[in-house]
Amino acid sequence: MSPLAANDTRFVVSDDLARDLAARFGTPTYVLSERILRERASRFVSAWPGDVSFASKANNTWSVLKIAFSEGCSIDVASEGELRAALGAGVPAQACRLHGNNKSLQELTFAVNQGVGKIIVDCFEEIERLKELSPLPVLLLRVAPGVDPKTHHKISTGQADTKFGFAVRDVEKAVARCRELGMPLAGLHCHVGSQLLDAEAQVAGAETLVELAVRLKKEMGFVTTHLNVGGGLGVRYTNGDEPVAIEDYCRDIVNAIRTGLKGELDPELGMEPGRSLVAEAGVTLYTVGAVKTAANGRVYVAVDGGLSDNPRPALYGSKYDLVWHASSQGTASHTVTVSGKHCETDTLFPDVQAPVGLQAGDLVQILSTGAYNSVMASNYNALPRPATILVREDGRTQVVQVREQYESMFVRESVPEDL
Repeated sequence: MSPLAANDTRFVVSDDLARDLAARFGTPTYVLSERILRERASRFVSAWPGDVSFASKANNTWSVLKIAFSEGCSIDVASEGELRAALGAGVPAQACRLHGNNKSLQELTFAVNQGVGKIIVDCFEEIERLKELSPLPVLLLRVAPGVDPKTHHKISTGQADTKFGFAVRDVEKAVARCRELGMPLAGLHCHVGSQLLDAEAQVAGAETLVELAVRLKKEMGFVTTHLNVGGGLGVRYTNGDEPVAIEDYCRDIVNAIRTGLKGELDPELGMEPGRSLVAEAGVTLYTVGAVKTAANGRVYVAVDGGLSDNPRPALYGSKYDLVWHASSQGTASHTVTVSGKHCETDTLFPDVQAPVGLQAGDLVQILSTGAYNSVMASNYNALPRPATILVREDGRTQVVQVREQYESMFVRESVPEDL
């Protein structure tokens, strides 16, 4: 990749630190910057006039959750497991908001018993499950606002054809049912999608919520006291990505909300950054294992990880910037394809530039892997999941997630004696 632009906020590990971390902790390894995590969380909290809830689905490493909470964020959890992670990190249940499109009665019961602060209700069946539980926290209805954002279709969630939330036409019925049951319904929520490089789609979603809130007050006397516009701000994965600044993004959405409300309502405003808080704070370190030239002339550089620690290239065709740490001191480069070690195509990064003379034992770091990498990691080909190293603000490095061991990986196995 070319040198970072002045406005490029991504974490990059120095050559010396990359070699030190690889020697001490092995590879593949996730590396996170405490400084950048804190800076981005702080910027959101300062720019948004309400509840900033970190979407822990992006990275539920306990230390990440603790940092986000300590900077003033609540924690958005999408399962009992994510709620347990937040509690394990020392986050009070009251500071957690439970999401999910198909929450089980077990998950809801656990959340209510723990004292979770908010539940975002996704469907009519969930309303009926919740009526059996007490005391209920603040409830919000998730709405599918009918906004189709400019992003990958697999991370688009706010369009009319979606599994998430209530269709706009069903919201009045849902409000009526919650009121009939005496539930503490407080407002509305939406989420239009992820990796949005500007505020356009989220503004459109917020405007739909505002229109709906004003109508509910006029037609049903329901006063919306909480309005949550979800998350979605994108990040710089490559030099070609130009996400709008956090402050501008928040300002545009808040202005749209206030314009639409026209002083008729004054709800607490909520936002749920995930990727945009943690992605640029992380890198992944790999070691080159083999360099070979295929019959058609394509040069393959195989690294010691791949699909199991970063499935996003296979899932979404995701692209990243790479920084090489090569033993060769030359400046010449050529086009290569970086592949993983798994027993299928496992193409990570096709047609990228790499130093001529690259060899086994050299290192490469992949930028902006702090989100949706460790949380989506698997044991495909029975590979242990990587460690996560936190680079502290004072430069110290600490293991915050140990490398998985074969003993723990196979603890679920049981072979019947008569096989």
